[in-house]
Amino acid sequence: MLKTLAKCIREYKLASILSPIFVTIEVVLECLIPFVIAKLINVIDVNVPTEIDMGQVWMYGGTLIAMAVVSLATGALAGAFCARASAGFAKNVRKDMFYNIQTFSFENIDKFSTPSLVTRMTTDVWNLQMSYMMIVRIAVRCPVMIVFAAVMAFVLGGNLAWIFLAVIPVLVIALMFIMWKALPLFRKLFPKYDEMNESVQENIKGIRVVKSYVREDYEKQKFAKTSGGLCKEFTHAERLLAWNNPIMQFCFYGVICAVLYIGSYIIMDSHGATTTGEVSQLIVYGMQILASLMMFSMVFAMIVMSLESMHRICEILNEKSTLENPADPVYDVKDGSVDFENVSFKYAANAERNVLEDIDLHIRSGETIGIIGGTGSSKTSLVNLISRLYDVTEGEVRVGGRNVKEYDLEALRNQVAVVLQKNVLFSGTIKENLRWGNKEATDEELVEACKLAQADEFIQGFPDKYDTYIEQGGTNVSGGQKQRLCIARALLKKPKVLILDDSTSAVDTHTDALIRKAFREFIPTTTKIIIAQRISSVEDADRIIVLEGGKINGIGTHEELLKSNRIYAEVYYSQVKGSGDKETDAANNAALKESLEATLSAVNELKKDENDNGKGGEQA
Repeated sequence: MLKTLAKCIREYKLASILSPIFVTIEVVLECLIPFVIAKLINVIDVNVPTEIDMGQVWMYGGTLIAMAVVSLATGALAGAFCARASAGFAKNVRKDMFYNIQTFSFENIDKFSTPSLVTRMTTDVWNLQMSYMMIVRIAVRCPVMIVFAAVMAFVLGGNLAWIFLAVIPVLVIALMFIMWKALPLFRKLFPKYDEMNESVQENIKGIRVVKSYVREDYEKQKFAKTSGGLCKEFTHAERLLAWNNPIMQFCFYGVICAVLYIGSYIIMDSHGATTTGEVSQLIVYGMQILASLMMFSMVFAMIVMSLESMHRICEILNEKSTLENPADPVYDVKDGSVDFENVSFKYAANAERNVLEDIDLHIRSGETIGIIGGTGSSKTSLVNLISRLYDVTEGEVRVGGRNVKEYDLEALRNQVAVVLQKNVLFSGTIKENLRWGNKEATDEELVEACKLAQADEFIQGFPDKYDTYIEQGGTNVSGGQKQRLCIARALLKKPKVLILDDSTSAVDTHTDALIRKAFREFIPTTTKIIIAQRISSVEDADRIIVLEGGKINGIGTHEELLKSNRIYAEVYYSQVKGSGDKETDAANNAALKESLEATLSAVNELKKDENDNGKGGEQA
C-alpha cells in the first residue's frame, strides 16, 4: 500500500522533505530553550540576595528571545510546507483514482458501487490527508523531541531521568492493545459510509418519485436508520480510542509527581550539587517527552482510522482494466459489418451459466437490424460486445472483418456509436452536450444531426435555441427530447455502426418513424442495430433477430417471422390488437391460435413423457 500511495507525492516531494527538516530545527531549539532557562534561573538563584549579574541575565535573556523567534519561524515554515504537502498529496490521490476509474471497463465498474466510489474519493481521501499531515509533521516531531529531551534529561538529571523512560513501555503496550482492538471495528465502519451515501444518492436521484408517492417520511426513517447505524459503530470505535487519552494523562501526571517528590529530596541531600534550575529543567524535559508521547498517540489514533481508508483507496489505484489495447493495435475500421462467431458470454468467471450462448450472427455493412425479445433476454448484453464494453467468454466478435480485440479501444468506439438504454445528459448547453459526439463539430453539423434525430424542431422552440442550458441529468427536458438529443450526439461521431438500445421508447410512433426514415435516406452506409420493445420500431428492418434466454430464437424479415416465429407473432398481435380489416384480423387470429395450439401441444407432450418416465421408474 505504501509503495502505491508514495507515487502520489510527486511534485510535493520537496515540501514533504522540507517540513520534517524545519520541524527538527524547531524541536532542537525547543530542547535547548529549557537549558538556557536553567542557566538563567541559576544566575538569579545563586546571586540572591546579593547583587544579580545583569550582564549574564541580558545575555541569557537575549539568547532565549533569539531562539524563540527562530523556533517560531521554523515552526511556521514547517506548518506551511506540511499543509502544502498534505493537500497536494490528497489532490494527487483523488486525481489518480479518478483517472484510473475512467480506464475501467464495465466489468471493473461492476465490482464497485457508485456510493462506494464516492466515499473513497471523499471520506477516505480526507482520512488519508489528515494522516499524511500528521506523519510529515507530528510523527517526525515526536520521536525527535523524545530523543533530544531524553538526552538532555540524562545529562542534567542522571538517574532521575529513568522515571520518564520507565513509563514508555507501559504506554506502548497500551497503544498496541488499543490498535489491536480498534482496527477490526474501523474495518466494519467504512461499508456503513457506503450505505449512507447510497441512501442519499438514491433519494436525491429519485426525489420526484419520492414526492409523487409521498414517501418523504419513509426516506427520512431509512436515512435515520442508516446514519444511526453508522453513529453506533463509530461511537463504539471512538470509545475504544478514547482510552488513549486517560492512559496518557495518568502516566503524565504520575511521572511529574514522582519527579517533584524525588527531585526535592535530591536537592536537599545534594547540598547545592543539584540546583533548582536543573530540577525545573528536568521537569520541563519530562513534560516535553510525555507531551510528545501524547501527540504521538493522536497520530496513532488517526493512522488506525486511516488504515482501512488506505486499503480501500489502494483497491481503486491497483485495479487494472480488464480491457487493454493490444501491443500493435489497428486504428482503421474498414466498414460496418459485424460478425458473431459461436459467441458465449457471462459477466463473471465464476457465474453458473452464460448470459449469451452459441450466438452465430453475420450483419452486412449498411444493413438495418432489429433486435426484439422479452425482458432479460440479453439484448443489451449482445450489443455491448460490439463496442467491446465487455469481452466475450467464448468465440469471437468481428467489426469490419477484424476481431474487436485487435482494435485500439478509442478508435473502435469512435466508429461504433451506442445510444444506451439509460440516456444521460450533462449539465451545460445543448451545444456542449452534442459536442460530446464530436468536439470539433460546426454549428451546421449540429443542426444537421438534430434534424436527423428529429430534435431540431423542439430546440428551435427554446428561447436560447442551441444555447439552452441543460440541467444535470437533463431534468429540464422531457424523456423523448432527451432521447433525441442523445441520438443526435451519437450521429455526430459519423459512425460505421450505430446502436440504438431501446433509445426511442419515450418517443411517439410518428416521430420514431421519421427518425428511421431519416436513417434510411441520409446514412444508408451506416449499419443500424435497433433494440426495441415495439414491433413498429423494427418491422421495416432488413432483418429482425428474436432473442430468448440469451439465444437466437429466430432471424428473418417482419413477414417471415410472423409466419414462422411464435414469440414474434405473439408480441406483434398483442401490440396490434386488430388492424380494422376483418380478413387480416381473422388471418392474424388464426395464426396466433395455431401458434398457441402448437405450444400447448408441445407442453402436453412433454408432460406425457415425464409421466411415462415416472411410471417406468416406479415399475423398475
